[in-house]
This record gives sequence, C-alpha cells and structure tokens, in this order.
Amino acid sequence: MPESGADARPLGWGSVLRIAARLTVLSIPFFAAGTVRWARGWIWIGLAAFSFAVVAGVARVKNPGLIRTRLNTKAPGMAFDKVFALLYSLAAIAFFVVSGLDARWGWSHLSLAWLYAGIALHLAALVPLTAVAATNPYLEGTVRIQSERGHVAVTSGPYAMVRHPMYLALIAMYPAWALVLGSLWASIPAVCVGLLFVFRTIHEDRTLRRALPGYEDYARRTRYRLIPGLW
Repeated sequence: MPESGADARPLGWGSVLRIAARLTVLSIPFFAAGTVRWARGWIWIGLAAFSFAVVAGVARVKNPGLIRTRLNTKAPGMAFDKVFALLYSLAAIAFFVVSGLDARWGWSHLSLAWLYAGIALHLAALVPLTAVAATNPYLEGTVRIQSERGHVAVTSGPYAMVRHPMYLALIAMYPAWALVLGSLWASIPAVCVGLLFVFRTIHEDRTLRRALPGYEDYARRTRYRLIPGLW
C-alpha cells in the first residue's frame, strides 16, 4: 500500500510536465474548432474538471498517493503495451481533432437531447472510475508487476464485478464525449479507442494470470473482463 503521506511531498518536474501535457490535450478541440466561443466544448471541459475533482478527492481520502502514482507512471515496457500506447495516443488525438473540425465545419447536427444523453453517460461511467480510484493502490498507467510495492490482485469494490472496471469506464466515456461535443463523426475514433482497450484487456489479462500473485484464482471467481454476464 502507498504511504499515507506520499501525496504531501512536492511534485517533481516530470510530474509537472505530465500535468501540463494533459492540460494541453484539453485545448486540442478548441484549436481544431478555431474558436473558444464553443459552448459544448466548455461543457466538456467542465465535465472533465468536475470528474478530476471527484476522482482526486475520493482518492485523496481512500487511496492516498494514487495521483502521484499515476503521474509517475513509467514508460510502457511490454510490447503489447507499447503498441497500445502509440495507437491510443493517435486515436485520442484524432478524436479531439475531429470533434473540433466538426464544430468548425458543421458536419454533425446533434440536438441538445444528445448533449444531455452524453452528460448522463459520462456521469454513469464516472461511478466505476471513482470506485476504482478508491480501491486500487496499484493503478499505474502502464501494465507491469509492481514487485517493489508488494503488488497483489485487487478483488474488492468494482473488481468484484469485472476484472477491468476502469477500462469499461473509459470505453463508455469517449462516446459520451462525442455526444457532449456534438460530433457524430468523433464516434469513429471513439470506437477505435474502445477496441484498443479491448486489445489491452486481453493481453493484460494474460500477463496478470501468468505473473501476478493471486490473479489466477481471482480470475476464476470473477469470470468477466469488462461486461458482467457477457465478456
């Protein structure tokens, strides 16, 4: 488990640069749209800020040190994770660029009803994401066995239902964002992101079954990877 005071130490320059990179990503749709006068874009920013505050607040109370763990994530070491990281970055950038270009050129005409549906789907996905942040102290951004931290299988909370609840939440969030941003065309890279997380789930599961203490028994008890009753 992380030390209770781990999040009290000042962030290093590497962590600061990662935060700056994440903030820069939020600006991509506006650059593609060619304007900051974009109501749906600011609604999306508001949802992102609200979600971060909720997840960070819960993690600070229930899972101290998690944010630092995420920010200090090492570069991918496994071949499948390197492929995932590259393709995910490309798909995510494509999503943000297409969303902005759609707003600029008016390719889609999604009504306010779709905006509300997107907000509802985003908030629904935020529930398991927050539960994961409260439960899993080993939540790095790459796949590796954290032997130096006594890494074991996490089996409580949302992990009692599916083995990869965070990926399920992220798979749902991208289509939700497409609806919030009002871009039907952005659903194409959103689907690509979902397929990439399925790819990562399959290969991560194999790695954890082989190398993580207790994971094989956990996988026998918790049969489904992403969707209860289906897969």
